Amino acid sequence: MNQSDLNSNQISINNSLPNNFLAEQIILSSLLTNFDVIEATANLLSVDAFYFKNHQEIYRAIIFMNKNNFPIDVITLINFLQTNGLLEKIGGSKVLVDLVSQRPNVTHLREYINLVNDKFLRRSIIKIGYEIINSSYTTSIPLTQILDELEEKMVDFKNQLLLSQSLDNIELLNSIFANLKSKSIEPSLAGLSSGFYDLDCMTQGFQKSDLIIIAGRPSIGKTALILNIVADVVRQSRLPVLLFSLEMSKEQILYRLLSIETQISQLRLKSGNLGKDDWVKISRVIPILAKVPLFIDDNFNLSIQDIRSKIKSILFEQRNLGLIVIDYLQLMQSSDSKIENRVQELAYTTRALKILAREFNIPIVVLSQLSRNVENRVDKRPILSDLRESGSIEQDADLILLLYKSTSYNQVDKQTATLIELIIAKQRNGPTGVVKLKFNQDSTKFLDWN
Repeated sequence: MNQSDLNSNQISINNSLPNNFLAEQIILSSLLTNFDVIEATANLLSVDAFYFKNHQEIYRAIIFMNKNNFPIDVITLINFLQTNGLLEKIGGSKVLVDLVSQRPNVTHLREYINLVNDKFLRRSIIKIGYEIINSSYTTSIPLTQILDELEEKMVDFKNQLLLSQSLDNIELLNSIFANLKSKSIEPSLAGLSSGFYDLDCMTQGFQKSDLIIIAGRPSIGKTALILNIVADVVRQSRLPVLLFSLEMSKEQILYRLLSIETQISQLRLKSGNLGKDDWVKISRVIPILAKVPLFIDDNFNLSIQDIRSKIKSILFEQRNLGLIVIDYLQLMQSSDSKIENRVQELAYTTRALKILAREFNIPIVVLSQLSRNVENRVDKRPILSDLRESGSIEQDADLILLLYKSTSYNQVDKQTATLIELIIAKQRNGPTGVVKLKFNQDSTKFLDWN
């Protein structure tokens, strides 16, 4: 197919783009005869959602008049359109008189709005399809740039689709009521269990669409903690987990997981200094780890687009994802060349990660470094302002956990466990506070303190 064939084909298809003339008429008629539904309709329906140009002009005029507190009926609307030179453009006053004569039932207005939105979104899909075709002919633009732009458009389109399908308040309240009733019969966490009782009690688990930050100074145990959580999720819930490791290889991650599950130190595992009992543990654990739905991506040059593509790939194969983990934030790179400094880059990244969490309705846990400022204080317990190159971390995150370990806490019991304070510094929908955990450095194993 050459370009001229493509253009002629586009013209013929545009003549029969999806639309619903009757639904558009009924909506406009409802607005002219029932003024109290104008504001609600304006929140659900854009001007572009109307296919016919005269309907767009009528709807735009009604919205404008309502916003500016003009009285609205067929006479005032005719006068407004005539004053602004639009009356003939919409087909004359007869079009408006015909609209008000229909007297529609407004109880079904939402259904008509959904119909019009459905046709609008279908037209949007067709438009994106032609943009894909036309972009394929443009060889002067890098392919990666074309794909990134198209992906952004598809995400915007998906958000519009979700908005058009949003539930009414009564539907949401009914859903909440059913959820409360179910939990009263069989109590359960609102989110995914971390494997730590005290933490789950305070947070109600890692909840869908949440961006969760776990931050600490280097070598304090951030990666060990998240691997304990990952191991518990895949072992107990059997939900797939996607782990992006920008610092360690897949082999290093698996060694750590093997150490956690067998309680054998990494040093002994890597050196091969193993006894008979150790081999029994390893033989029991390896077949289990081989079957768990854990997907590790150790691409060190990771972008938001890479993460989105990987998520889609896993969801296509598994149909579900329980948790996404990124280790760690400061190693991520932005593909946006317009970003001027590192703070802006981190702000862009955290915002994009929060959007991903909402887009796929999956909790995303991101590890982050703390700045050196904490080392210069008498009380070295970290606070939110210690988040390194924080950008918009504090604003975008739903839950922020800060790790603290004091040297005075070392070897607090006979098992030489270290006491770790997990400080809940921010929780959008819950309390802040401190959770105490035991950390066995040799086997990188975390446990509840009590």
